[in-house]
Amino acid sequence: MIVSLVVAVADNGVIGRDGTLPWRISSDLKTFRRLTMGKPLIMGRRTFQSLQKPLDGRDNIVVTRNADYRPEGAIIAVGFEAALAIARDCATKRGVDEIAVIGGTSVFAEALPIADRIYKTEVHGSPAGDAFFPPVDWHAWEDVSREELPRGPNDDLVVVRREDGPLVVGEDLMTFKVGRTGVEVVPAKAK
Repeated sequence: MIVSLVVAVADNGVIGRDGTLPWRISSDLKTFRRLTMGKPLIMGRRTFQSLQKPLDGRDNIVVTRNADYRPEGAIIAVGFEAALAIARDCATKRGVDEIAVIGGTSVFAEALPIADRIYKTEVHGSPAGDAFFPPVDWHAWEDVSREELPRGPNDDLVVVRREDGPLVVGEDLMTFKVGRTGVEVVPAKAK
């Protein structure tokens, strides 16, 4: 079973502010939907609350220490390991081989040691925030693919794109997926 993290991270490591995203990038939201549709999602309570409703077409598994928390449309897990077991069961029932971890900070931190992939949208900017992506040794990961995300008319953050050369100012946002194990990805340390 593949465990993937799906995250948008600003240059300064910010992933959230006041229980929401500190930017609006419509192409990233569409990519998020495409990457997670039909899969079990593991998220923390605050991430779930920021959504305002369960995400359709996906199992919404919420990690919380509050066993009395029972939001409609969510499956509650009292810890990350319990959430992972539930997600594996949901994935098997759905006939999918991937679980998506979607935040927040502490859930990402627990998932990183076992993650096989990270789908990361690089948000080129340094917005203020109070939620950060945990530290990652990016040398242990290999960039296996990138795709351009066009800037939409309602996007509220200037973005740049990375080409084969230096960083350049542009109208596109890049998403990349990296991984540690499996046929399609090779750990950098094994090269």
